[in-house]
Amino acid sequence: MRPPGITVSIATALALAGCANPERSRDLANPHLPALVIAQQVCANCHGIQGNATSPNFPNLAGQPQAYLVSQLKGFRSHDRRDPAGFEYMWGLSRSLTDAQIEGLADYYARQVPVSPPNDADEATLQAGRAIFEHGVPDRQVPACASCHGAQGQGHDTFPRLAGQHADYVIKQLAVFQRTEERPDGAVMTVVAHGLHEQDFASVAAYVQALPAR
Repeated sequence: MRPPGITVSIATALALAGCANPERSRDLANPHLPALVIAQQVCANCHGIQGNATSPNFPNLAGQPQAYLVSQLKGFRSHDRRDPAGFEYMWGLSRSLTDAQIEGLADYYARQVPVSPPNDADEATLQAGRAIFEHGVPDRQVPACASCHGAQGQGHDTFPRLAGQHADYVIKQLAVFQRTEERPDGAVMTVVAHGLHEQDFASVAAYVQALPAR
């Protein structure tokens, strides 16, 4: 009999294999592979079976607007989205996806129920983040996050849901918008991020993670 610890280690290694070698995860070159199968057997390795990622390295997809998910998947497929998460993971996974599969994946995740990760931020950080989210930073011409992402961070159309998103992931993406041209579809966010400081990143990221994922 195999010791329990070895069984767990093997299971973990198999789950991570889909992220480490995304192009080998399943037969993604098959245009007839249903979107549900892709979601449950491939995407789930990083994003969770229902789109709620346990690792902060990967974004929560549950409850994201369908139009946003479609635009991001097509951006990965075309290599227009060039941030590290894109070329390390998503370029290989998305390169053979058909438009129908992309639409199916977006529909699947848009219908899932988002779950907020645990929140351990202190009250001062949360209040600073709330001020930026609700009012922006007027003296630096930074608009309120809520003006595009919704009062509760719920997102709409091509603006993503922020409520319940992993703070670490939000910080990384804000840095991408501020310092690179790796997400050319996010011209609005490039302008916004340029007016924020690193502490602002941490504060607003902590606040949106703490927002109820509803």
